[in-house]
Amino acid sequence: MRALLAAFLLLPPTGAAADFFTLKGHGGPIMGIASAPDGRIATASFDNTVGLWTDGVPQWFEGHDAAVNVVLFNGTGIYSAGDDFTLRHWPGGEVLGRHKGKIVDLAASKTHVASASWDGTIGLWPLDGSPSQILPVGSGGINAVAFSPDGAKLYSAGTDGTLRLWDVATGEERQQLLRQGFGLNVLLINSDDGWLAYGAVDGGTRILDLHSGQELHDFTLERRPILALALSPDRRHLAVGDGEGYIMVIDTQNWRIARDFRATLRGPVWALAFSSDGKNIHAGGIDDALYSWPLASLGEHGQMAQADLSFLKNPAEMGNGERQFARKCSICHALTPEGKRRAGPTLHGLFGRPAGTVPGYLYSQTLTGSDIIWSDDTINLLFDQGPDHYIPGTKMPMQRITAEQDRADLIAYLRQATALEDTK
Repeated sequence: MRALLAAFLLLPPTGAAADFFTLKGHGGPIMGIASAPDGRIATASFDNTVGLWTDGVPQWFEGHDAAVNVVLFNGTGIYSAGDDFTLRHWPGGEVLGRHKGKIVDLAASKTHVASASWDGTIGLWPLDGSPSQILPVGSGGINAVAFSPDGAKLYSAGTDGTLRLWDVATGEERQQLLRQGFGLNVLLINSDDGWLAYGAVDGGTRILDLHSGQELHDFTLERRPILALALSPDRRHLAVGDGEGYIMVIDTQNWRIARDFRATLRGPVWALAFSSDGKNIHAGGIDDALYSWPLASLGEHGQMAQADLSFLKNPAEMGNGERQFARKCSICHALTPEGKRRAGPTLHGLFGRPAGTVPGYLYSQTLTGSDIIWSDDTINLLFDQGPDHYIPGTKMPMQRITAEQDRADLIAYLRQATALEDTK
């Protein structure tokens, strides 16, 4: 199947010309994308928020306590889930369900929302308020779920390499369709044409017969892992995003690769979705913007992650303190007064500030009730012990800086970079 790389096809005409565009406003990587039939776009971000975009203008939904991994539209609203273990329903943000580990995928039918969690379970959450079901899989995390068109069956893909079929009414496993040596990351069902696709840790994108489970096609290009799949509305194109930043488009009528290009300047493609009219492919990665390319001219408008993101800078060009900040802090925190939309509050004016007091930021109760004042000593303790030990219950990621000199260099850098104008 690798020989298919030499057999690219021209994409068929897609009607009126589409435009390249970006959606900017998030303060962290784009982890999930969904398209609504009316053209609206929803985005899930590492900055803990969901963005709902109408004609390029965002409405922000805030309430998650950690990164949001996945978002989807359904007839009753928008659903999102993430690293805070919760499934939320918008625009209100009420918690529909909760796992004991991060939630990495969602699927919706007319009657249920299903959630895939790294706690090794699948959640089935009835939309009518009936009692929920938690299906224990028992071997590793669950990465992806997908309903059959009638909503009676649910497919799941796991880190243990299994593809399973479940009965929604009873919650019982009906069949194990596949077990391979590599974890399965993403799953897509095309019941109209009788096939399913999955993407795996080994870099394989494989197509199976939906009924027999027989492998029909294998698009393995030795780029790993596969992180995103999306099917065009007319079902003629399957888009694939991988950990090395490529987007591959497969012509599903002739089962050949139609496009294959490096979409990111650096980093992976985490999220893909076709526009509601099928003319554009939306993509998200380590950059804090959504990029959307016309399908007919994919790759002709530049790459993602072109912004000057500190965590993408060459480490050799930074001093040790700035390097520690780039590695440990910059993806969540800004240094500027406005702060941007980030997973954490701005660090501007950090020294001498009581913890949990930046206006407009949604802190955990642990920090709002804290008596910590940020100083050389408290910042040193934070990274020496780790946030989970120094401030139990905080939303900050569990990480440490074990070397004393690295902590000292970080503190010195922060003193200079976060100082108020009249103190510089």
